[in-house]
Amino acid sequence: MGNKHTEERKPSRTKTPTFQLELPLVADAGQVARLGAHLEVGRQFYNALLSAGQRRLRRMRADPAWQVARAIPRTQKQERRAAFSALRESYGFSEYAFHDLAKALRVSWLAEHLDAVLAQTLASRAYRALNRVCLGKARRVRFKSKSRGLSSIQNKRSDTSMRFVLEPGAAGRPQGYLLWHHDRLRALIDWDDPVVSHGLAHEIKYARLVRRRASSSRAQGADREGERYFVQLVLTGQPHHKPRHTIGTDTIGLDLGPQSLAIVPRQAEARLVPLCAELRPDAQAIRRLQRKMDRQRRAANPEHYDDKGRPKKRAKGIAYKAWQKRYGRSVGRCAPGMLIDHLRRTVASTGGTLHEVPTRTTKLSQYCHGCGAFVPKPLWQRWHQCPCGVGPVQRDLYSAFLAAFLDPAADCIPSCAQYVIPWEGAEARLLAAHERATQRAKEGQVMPRSMGIPRAGARLPKSPSEATQELLFLSSRGKVEAWKHRPEPSRL
Repeated sequence: MGNKHTEERKPSRTKTPTFQLELPLVADAGQVARLGAHLEVGRQFYNALLSAGQRRLRRMRADPAWQVARAIPRTQKQERRAAFSALRESYGFSEYAFHDLAKALRVSWLAEHLDAVLAQTLASRAYRALNRVCLGKARRVRFKSKSRGLSSIQNKRSDTSMRFVLEPGAAGRPQGYLLWHHDRLRALIDWDDPVVSHGLAHEIKYARLVRRRASSSRAQGADREGERYFVQLVLTGQPHHKPRHTIGTDTIGLDLGPQSLAIVPRQAEARLVPLCAELRPDAQAIRRLQRKMDRQRRAANPEHYDDKGRPKKRAKGIAYKAWQKRYGRSVGRCAPGMLIDHLRRTVASTGGTLHEVPTRTTKLSQYCHGCGAFVPKPLWQRWHQCPCGVGPVQRDLYSAFLAAFLDPAADCIPSCAQYVIPWEGAEARLLAAHERATQRAKEGQVMPRSMGIPRAGARLPKSPSEATQELLFLSSRGKVEAWKHRPEPSRL
């Protein structure tokens, strides 16, 4: 079975740049009913693929050869890859094997709702979900319940099955339709929008039907079940860039932390900014509410806490990433992973190149370009200062500077010769960036401790033994005023 697919496999196509365009669809009651039936069949078909693939994965993992393959050292890449490939081949755990499985399952009334190409895309989707479990990137697969449903289905061609076409319309402007089986779903196209007109001028690779739940059944474009339908066109080329979004040519080094971001271009000024600074006031209020709820929970359930206030039963086995384990609250608020995903899409859409530097091999936070030494630093040490004369300089800014001048052709390994000339003009820029961040902190902006800036706005008492009291009240003009007074010392 595997040799057959290997012989018939065509040479891989060259990858072309791709972007998406989403258009709302107009569907009447009959079309909505038929779309719902098609998606329900797709849900059942996808669950059947997941169930059959899960059995194959369990049998493959139960084979003693699986443990033998796992015992092969990772340094022997070819032997390890060959052992796992043989296991996948024998148990039919590959994308092509799932395509054959979809062909066997697509019989009787299922074929009336699902075309062969759509069945293959669902099979690829199920294989990718199970392959994440096989590689240890996920703990389990999620089956689609009937209430949750299948929210999207896509084609992989533009000339058959579900496809999008443009036909001549009124006022000399074409009208778009999504064709699926015997239905023609009209798309709402605003030709005056430059993003839409730019996208429809490019070649369509394939179309994807998306179903989203609206706020209510009375929302604009929603059916009686409160759902709206859209078509996502996957197009060849580059997306439209608005005139105000200019594309630069500089190389920029970034050092991303759970709460801060250091930005050091090769030419422009450097910056040190907190992540999601606008969310910090809300985070403080949420934190106070969480502490209040925690006190109430402890008071209502004292039997679940020990003498030190620690919970007696703790959750185990939760697989989080390193930052999520150590900085869960900061990651939940600032979402640095979402920032990286958005950065990848932005760089790809502008035609740039994003190099994600491996921290384990480069160790930029430990490196000094003056002497070439790697010196580990504790997390509380936020400044780099070396006896060779480099520094003091803020640690995140210095790492971003080193990343900006790394050479990808040299496997991103830092060397002293790379930074001799750039450091002459960069040191002043890094110090100026930190000075600007310090000034913002003095003006009252809350900065994370990882920036190495003392907390701003903390009014210290004039005497270490006496605290300053502040009385706040609302004046007649509606402004908040503060009167400070020092209590008189107690008399004996």
